[in-house]
Amino acid sequence: MKKNLFILAALFIVFSCATNPITGKKDLNFVSNSELFPSSFQQYNTFLKENKVITGTADAQKVSAVGARIKAAAEKYLTYLGQTQYLKDYQWEYKLVENKEVNAWCLPGGKIVVYSGILPITQNESGLATVMGHEVSHALANHGAQRMSAAQLQQLGAVGVAVATGNQSAENQAMWQKYYGLGSEVGVMLPFSRSNESEADKIGLTLMAIAGYNPDDSIAFWTRMSAKSGGSGTPEFLSTHPSDATRIANLKSLIPQARETAAKVGVIRI
Repeated sequence: MKKNLFILAALFIVFSCATNPITGKKDLNFVSNSELFPSSFQQYNTFLKENKVITGTADAQKVSAVGARIKAAAEKYLTYLGQTQYLKDYQWEYKLVENKEVNAWCLPGGKIVVYSGILPITQNESGLATVMGHEVSHALANHGAQRMSAAQLQQLGAVGVAVATGNQSAENQAMWQKYYGLGSEVGVMLPFSRSNESEADKIGLTLMAIAGYNPDDSIAFWTRMSAKSGGSGTPEFLSTHPSDATRIANLKSLIPQARETAAKVGVIRI
């Protein structure tokens, strides 16, 4: 039974890995866009109905304008990579929503929300492009599907632990499940999430540069974000995101590459 479970898990992983065109890496992905996008679009529409969407203001127009340029940059970049069909099922949409939370997100398929609470920190179009480029990159890199797949694999691992300890006492079984849960979360799931964030930073910086924004402005934005948080928060190894200091250092090292890629792809001019 244990051997069969291991073989099944191994086959599950091998046949669920595909190369993502925008990252060039093999990704763990058990969920296809045809399955994911309809649910994503429905969730987005439900969210918009339940929240106040800001329209007709200068800020709303800025979100739309920056979103359109990031979309154009994504299309230009994927055309350069020879992946013109990659975005064919995307339904791009960019909305500004009234919410004091400092946040923005992009659902699979190009559905973007920017909370009004982040605008005092973005301050300008370049700051907003930093945020929207990052969020769009999560969608382009299929991070949502990857996280769902990783969670499924984590659950499969828990089943494996249950099978392996099935002949032990209930106390020992509970102990092993606790150790597995803590170990898989801190040792696998959280690092995986942080790597997704760093990958989205890298792709987002490139999209920002292609869209005609100065990638140096991403440093200014994250410096403001760090000041907003006061430098406090969860230790990085227990967080889903890199620390602000790590993120800023990574971005500084990636700016030259983003500029070089943008020059090859072609920069979008206003």
